[in-house]
Amino acid sequence: MFKYIVKRLAYAVLTLFVLSALTFFMMRLLPGDPFIGEKAIPETTLKALNAKYGLDQPLFVQFGMYIRNILQGDLGLSIHYNRPVTDIIAQAFPYSFDLGLRALIFATVMGVFLGIVAAVKRGTIWDTATMLIAIIGVSVPGFIIGALLQYFLGLKLFQWTGIRFFPITGWSTFASKILPAFALSFGSLATISRLMRTTMLDVLGQDYIKTAKSKGLSQRKIIWKHAVRNAIMPVITVLGPIAAAVLTGAFVVENIFSIPGMGKFFVLSIQTQDYTMISGTTLFYGAFLVIASLIVDIAYGFIDPRVKITEAKE
Repeated sequence: MFKYIVKRLAYAVLTLFVLSALTFFMMRLLPGDPFIGEKAIPETTLKALNAKYGLDQPLFVQFGMYIRNILQGDLGLSIHYNRPVTDIIAQAFPYSFDLGLRALIFATVMGVFLGIVAAVKRGTIWDTATMLIAIIGVSVPGFIIGALLQYFLGLKLFQWTGIRFFPITGWSTFASKILPAFALSFGSLATISRLMRTTMLDVLGQDYIKTAKSKGLSQRKIIWKHAVRNAIMPVITVLGPIAAAVLTGAFVVENIFSIPGMGKFFVLSIQTQDYTMISGTTLFYGAFLVIASLIVDIAYGFIDPRVKITEAKE
């Protein structure tokens, strides 16, 4: 298992290096200049700004400085905000993480539950309802779900009852966090429920499940003790990418619900061609994705003994 973990760590480091290199050079290939806007800037001021941010150096010298700073935990100075990117991330990411974590927990718990119910109740109205939710979840973007929730549960419900159950903006009370978390989780919930239903149906048709039934075990015990543990493994495998997708996909949802997270900084950095902010946030979220996938791989190795067998053969 130790060899397996070391190999995954090596892949993770290589992935982050490639990501940082691609992000750096792709940002430099974009047309335009981060210092040239609607107002003309004097040539001397432009040279001073390029020197301040190291943009007057040859491209590969800039890349070397960029990698060196990353290894020291420095993601650079934001051109637009004139603040360290790490400070901006430290300020905004807790909001994004809180939103993403709530959405991920809800999507995982409800997705697994609905998938189990749909498989056990195959062909019934429960199965049909779950598949309908899954189709809507994978077809309708989260920002549309969020807008619909704001309209019906935020505005219309308030007009009908005179009570503000769900605030449509902000991130201060528990009630204000329900609608954005649900809007963000809907797509992942649909994916998890579909995957759980498929794997659960496959497991329920296995011989050992039939043997357990022939021994007189109750359906509840068969499902929760034998079937779910094996059916949930593919779900665990995709949780890493889903977790990163939930967090990085929160940008639009954050803007709709006026949440002071990473969304507004990332969107504005693209509009203003803030090289350091784009590179820093991209690398940060890339590292988050790699770490999430690494944790899932390690967890999968402990859950599935076949991973240990494969490692031993290697």
